[in-house]
Amino acid sequence: RMWLRQKIESRSMADDYGFSMDKKKRILEKISGAVGFEQFLHTKFVGQKRFSLEGGETTIAALDAMINTSTEWVTPVKEVIIGMAHRGRLNVLANTMGKTYEQVFSEFEGKSLPDQSFGSGDVKYHLGYSSLLTTPNGKEVYLKLLPNPSHLEAIDPVVEGFARAKADILYGSEYD
Repeated sequence: RMWLRQKIESRSMADDYGFSMDKKKRILEKISGAVGFEQFLHTKFVGQKRFSLEGGETTIAALDAMINTSTEWVTPVKEVIIGMAHRGRLNVLANTMGKTYEQVFSEFEGKSLPDQSFGSGDVKYHLGYSSLLTTPNGKEVYLKLLPNPSHLEAIDPVVEGFARAKADILYGSEYD
């Protein structure tokens, strides 16, 4: 324990942990957005069933970093397929996928017209979403969050099957 304490306490405030100032600002922006979104939902929609990301807001910054970094590779990623459980799903939709707050709040208030392509009657944290995101470096990446109904206990096989089918059909089985 002592070595960990010395490691942590010996860091100066000027240590950048290898991040540029722009990257640190981006991380702060993403975490602040996630925290603010959770606080707003908690105060505005009291009693609504939802699965908060509270305590895991760095997930938003981590997803942002992974998506942005993957578009800078030698062979850049053009599509990202995400599968996840309910916890934090609304926050990912708003702060990673680019779903507008208006769309999210309309669903909470029951004012939105649901997309019937995945059936009707599903609740807001089960639905999927797709968007075209422009990263800070100007590259575009297609994001898809797969639907995850409550009876589905494991989303990984669904993501793997979706990605495999997409690679087979659209990319001629070219998995790179």
